[in-house]
Amino acid sequence: MSQQMNITTSSLLTDFTAGDDNAFATLYDSHIIQLLNYGSYLTQDKELLKDCIHDIFIKIYNKRSELSSIDNFKSYLFISLKNRIFDEMRRQVFMSDTPVEEIIYACDSDNVENKYIQKEKCIIEKKMVANLISQLSPRQQEALTMYYLEGKKYDEICLLMNMNYQSVRNLMHRGILRLRELAI
Repeated sequence: MSQQMNITTSSLLTDFTAGDDNAFATLYDSHIIQLLNYGSYLTQDKELLKDCIHDIFIKIYNKRSELSSIDNFKSYLFISLKNRIFDEMRRQVFMSDTPVEEIIYACDSDNVENKYIQKEKCIIEKKMVANLISQLSPRQQEALTMYYLEGKKYDEICLLMNMNYQSVRNLMHRGILRLRELAI
C-alpha cells in the first residue's frame, strides 16, 4: 500500500509540475492530516502549525519546477514542516521580550523523529511478520494466532481446532520452526 501511495504521489507531482492545479490540491488533501498530526508533536500552537503548513505548500506551489529533484515527497514535507516551525519559533523568541530560559518548547525534535522512526519500524516489522505467517499452513496460522495473538491456552485451542493436545503442540512447534527457517 505504501508503494502504491508513492506511485500515486509521484504521478501527482508529475502532473502538478506540468501545471495541473487539481493535482496540487490532491497532494495537499492527501498529506494535510499527517502534517497536522506530526506538527502537533512539535508545537501546541495550532495557528502557528496551520500557518507553517500553508507556508510550505505555498513554497511548493511557487517552486513547482524544482519538485522533480525530490525523491521522497512525504519526507520532504515532514522535514520542511519541522524546519519551518523551528524557524518561526526562533523568530518569535528573537522578537520576544521573554528570556530564552523561560520558554517551554512542546518537545525535543529528536524525540519526535525517534517516535516517527519507531512507528515506521513497527509498520515494517508487522508487514514482515504477516508475510512470514502467510507462508505457513492454514492450520499453523490458526494455532499460532490463537496462542500468541488471542492469548488462548492449549486446552482451548484443542477444543476449537478439534485436535488432541499433542497434535496442537506438534503443529505449533512445526509452525515456529518454519517461521525461524523463513526468517533466516
